[in-house]
Amino acid sequence: MELDKLYKCLCDLQRLRILNLLQAGPLCVCHLQEILDETQVKTSKQLQYMKKLGFVLSKREGIWMVYSLPFPVHPILQANLACVQERPDEYPCFAEDLLKRAAILQRFADNRAECPQVVYESTSCC
Repeated sequence: MELDKLYKCLCDLQRLRILNLLQAGPLCVCHLQEILDETQVKTSKQLQYMKKLGFVLSKREGIWMVYSLPFPVHPILQANLACVQERPDEYPCFAEDLLKRAAILQRFADNRAECPQVVYESTSCC
C-alpha cells in the first residue's frame, strides 16, 4: 500500500465515512447511498476510486454490487480509521452512520429478498 495514495484517500470525509461503515461489514451501494444521503453516481464514483487503489473490494450478488474491506485490513489503514473513530466529538457522523446502518439492516431483515445474503451473513442484527 502506497502511503501517499492512502492519505489522499483518507483526506475526503465521504470516503472516510464509507470505510468506517465497511469496517462493520459489507454493504450494498444502495445502503451506502442511503446512509450518506448521496446519489448513486457520487457514491459509486467514490467506491470505484477506493477499489482502484485496493482499499475496498466489490462483488456482484445478483442485481446488487456489494462492497467490503479487504481481509486483512492493512494495518496503516486500520490505525488511521481507529484514530478518527476515537474522536467522536470531532466526527459525530461516524457514530450516526453506524446507527443508520443498523437501522437499515434491521429494516431489510424482514424482507431479505431486498438485499443480498452476504450482507446478512456478516451482520449480527439480521
